[in-house]
Formats: sequence, C-alpha cells, structure tokens
Amino acid sequence: MEEKILKGKISFVNYEKSFATIDYLSNTKEKSVNFKTSAPDSGKKAHHFRLGDVVNFQLKLSARGDKMTACNIKFLYNPAIDLLIQKAAIENRFSGYLKKVEEQYFVKEWDSYIFFPLEISPWEKPPVSTAENEAISFKLLNLDKPNAITAELFSHNYIPEFKMAVQHFRNQIDTDAIVAKVSPYAVYLRLFNDTIQAKLPLEKGEVSELKEGDVLQVKIKHLTNTRIVVEKVMAN
Repeated sequence: MEEKILKGKISFVNYEKSFATIDYLSNTKEKSVNFKTSAPDSGKKAHHFRLGDVVNFQLKLSARGDKMTACNIKFLYNPAIDLLIQKAAIENRFSGYLKKVEEQYFVKEWDSYIFFPLEISPWEKPPVSTAENEAISFKLLNLDKPNAITAELFSHNYIPEFKMAVQHFRNQIDTDAIVAKVSPYAVYLRLFNDTIQAKLPLEKGEVSELKEGDVLQVKIKHLTNTRIVVEKVMAN
C-alpha cells in the first residue's frame, strides 16, 4: 500500500453493488479508482458515501493483484450537501424520489441526485412497494453533522397504538405498562398491547424493585416518533 495520501471527489456510487468511483489528479493527470463502500473508512464512524463527496484516500493493490483500489477513505466535505444545508436553514423542505436498496430506504434529492438514508419510526408502517420511484417531500435531519445527514418524510403512516400514545401524552393520561427488562440505569416497558416500547429512567444509584412481567401505571413525559420516556404514577 502506498503511504501517500491523495485527495479526490466521488463521481459515481452504486448502492446495489456497494462500490464507488473516486476521480483524482496524479501528476496533473486525471485518474479514477474504485472502492467498496461497505468497507470501513479511516474515520471513527462509518460514512454513507455520496455523489460529490470530497475525500482523502490511499491506494493499494486489489485482492486479485491486477489493479489498484482505494483504501482508508476519509470524508472531508461535500459542496452539494453544504448548499442543501444552507437551503434547509431557510426552508427545510425538499423534493425527491423514494428508493429502496436491499432492505433500506433512501430518498434521492431532485437537484443534487444525492441519496439520503430515510429515517423510519419503529411505530410507522414502512412505505409500500408501489411508492418506490414516486415523487415525495422530505426534510433533512442532523444538519449539524454533514457526514450523517438523514431524511424524514412529511407524511407518516403510524400504527394506531402510536396515535393513542400521542393522545395520552398530550392529555397526560395514565396508562398501564408491563416491565420487559430491568437494567442498572432504566426499566424498559411495553405499552398499548405490547406494541410501544418506552423507557423509565432510574436515578444514579437507584435500585428498582420491579421485575420482568410486573404491571405499573405510568405517564408519558417525553415523546418523539423514535423515543418515548415515561414516569411512574405514584399511588395516592
């Protein structure tokens, strides 16, 4: 493997086959090299590589020894994503197409052709297969982390039990919960016919007397479409 660190831009990504192409200059000559996107890069967290990513990388011989391949790829920035972040600061609403690669959903932004992983709530029915390649509206999440931006649709198809949880949260209605698991830091509960998972935090040093299968009354004190936190209702 060469020790030299090169800089280039991703010009092609094939998510189905998990490979991408980096264009770069070497001694004023334009060159291209491929790499497997499923391989870990040299950063602390795995990066979802996108069209237009500017990266640092090194070269090594492929496993067959017949060509060079890129390795130790490190994301630097993406001008197109920077522009989308600026647009989102004014109005975080974009149009694109829904795509499915293997078992994961993505949205493809119209103007930039950039793919963003789609965030789906655990209490949301996934998009139907007929929705693939259809035009959709979405917003971008994690805008403070350009290498970890995801997308969320404006339209959701939540299960009835989550809608019930929302009503209980808004009106602060007590509900029954069943203990699913007890850890040193929290009690994990099942609500609404075992379809909703919630967390009952424990104070530092607190030891819960609850055990798996116990039933208790709780009130939802924090609710998003990905996380529900409850507090125990004290008996009068």
